[in-house]
Amino acid sequence: MKKNITTASLLMLSLVSSYTFAKVTAEQAEQLGKTLTPLGAEMAANASGTIPAWTGGLTSKNTTASADSGRPANIFSEDKVLFSITNANFGDYKANLSAGQIAMFEKYADYTMPIYQTRRTAAYSNDLYDVVKKNATTAELVQSGNGIANFDTTIPFPIAQNGSEVIWNHITRYRGGTAKRFLTTIPVQANGSFVPVKMNDQLVWPEFLKGGRDAEEDANILFYYLQEITAPSRLTGTALLVHETIDQVKEARKAWVYNAGQRRVRRAPNVAYDGPGAGTDGLRATDNYDMYNGAPDRYDWKLVGKKELYIPYNSYNLLDTTVKYEDLIQEGHLNAEHLRYELHRVWQVEATLKEGARHIYAKRTFFIDEDTWGASVIDQYDGRGELWKLSEAHNIQFYDVDTPWMVAETLHDLNSGRYLVTGLSNEEPTFMIWGEKVSRQDFSTSALRRLGR
Repeated sequence: MKKNITTASLLMLSLVSSYTFAKVTAEQAEQLGKTLTPLGAEMAANASGTIPAWTGGLTSKNTTASADSGRPANIFSEDKVLFSITNANFGDYKANLSAGQIAMFEKYADYTMPIYQTRRTAAYSNDLYDVVKKNATTAELVQSGNGIANFDTTIPFPIAQNGSEVIWNHITRYRGGTAKRFLTTIPVQANGSFVPVKMNDQLVWPEFLKGGRDAEEDANILFYYLQEITAPSRLTGTALLVHETIDQVKEARKAWVYNAGQRRVRRAPNVAYDGPGAGTDGLRATDNYDMYNGAPDRYDWKLVGKKELYIPYNSYNLLDTTVKYEDLIQEGHLNAEHLRYELHRVWQVEATLKEGARHIYAKRTFFIDEDTWGASVIDQYDGRGELWKLSEAHNIQFYDVDTPWMVAETLHDLNSGRYLVTGLSNEEPTFMIWGEKVSRQDFSTSALRRLGR
């Protein structure tokens, strides 16, 4: 097949090949909103037309508002499955699958990916597009790629030149400014049995606090995060507070936990890297949350390039409150009847553990959606170089608030057959509350102590 090399493709290839830490020029930044989307994706369709051109996405300006902005209506409910990838035919689609996805087909005879029409729904508000365009010419990597400077709010590198810049775009991507979620995390045993862990969390960027960002107090803060576990009873009252720093080499993440049994707040330096995630039955490392989070300093980041991959997308079915957790959870994997996969262009980045550094994952291969900069699929390898875990993010566009974010993420242990699904809300009265006004004091250790009690 003859490749259709667009102007945007040539621009990207020239930048990637340079592999520098330099800012892009004003002339290059002018491609944002022209040959590139305002966030830096290729505007054009792919050569075969299976991935359409981006035409603005779903926004609060062009989409009818939902009755519940936390659970936006599925405007694609009439879409039909184009075809399904199964254990019998996955060999025909290997070019568009990750190693971890292929391993799922090899492990589970009933594993299925329902493939739908690709819809490029991702969008931010226009004021954030202006911020991102400015970042393109001002933001820069510091600390050998382990921090960023001269950056505002979100997406420092819309025209990414190397793997470090791509991963920083994932870490800093916009998630509504301030959001409170009511979630269920479910560790699933190999036989399909499970006990739901219910929690709520709150995330806020300093720009969205009452009074806005404080130049001194928030100088190195990316966001504030607070989490409380509400069920089962053995975990009730466990709470976590995080002050996420931008440059974590200069200033490590600040984290505290409230232990209900001890009734005290204590610093939690293990809430980082491969420290165990609370309420996950040992299935998740701390930096697996939100697909990947935290300091990137333990890995070397190599930008492989772009490819077309089948990834979860427009997963509005997972918000259906008529579906119970027992309908979704199956032995080995989620019920494919409620899933949606589409073909999208992704950035492929390989993270290799640095010599002398410690982590349970010796290598990770990231596939990051070009339209949102969110990690959509990650293959994770153990110290022997063997494929170990697969992560997938089931994303939607919260079009009422111009925010792309996931409604669930899964983490599969390909050895044990256990898996973890995080973020489900089908049996919760409320899922997402946007725009709640909070202060810096709401993310203090005193607030954490009150929350635990």
